[in-house]
Amino acid sequence: MDTQKPSFWNTPAGFAALVLIGVVTYFLLMEHRQHVWQFLPYLILLACPFLHLFMHGSHGGHGGHQHGEGESEQDAYQRGLEDGRKEHEHHH
Repeated sequence: MDTQKPSFWNTPAGFAALVLIGVVTYFLLMEHRQHVWQFLPYLILLACPFLHLFMHGSHGGHGGHQHGEGESEQDAYQRGLEDGRKEHEHHH
């Protein structure tokens, strides 16, 4: 039995919010194209914090990373670094 609460975006209200956001974005771009292009670099920079907030919801935030049993963060970092180097050497 799954007791985990579904994500807001997977509910009917979340789907309605996505549709509303899409419609508003479409009309904003069509009717105010000149204004949007003028502020596009700032809009891209503003997207960074929002992406950071929304993307961390999928894996439990900063503290949700799992390490091997008894493995410190430094050990996990070193192991990942070594695995990455081995994989890089394997491809070249």
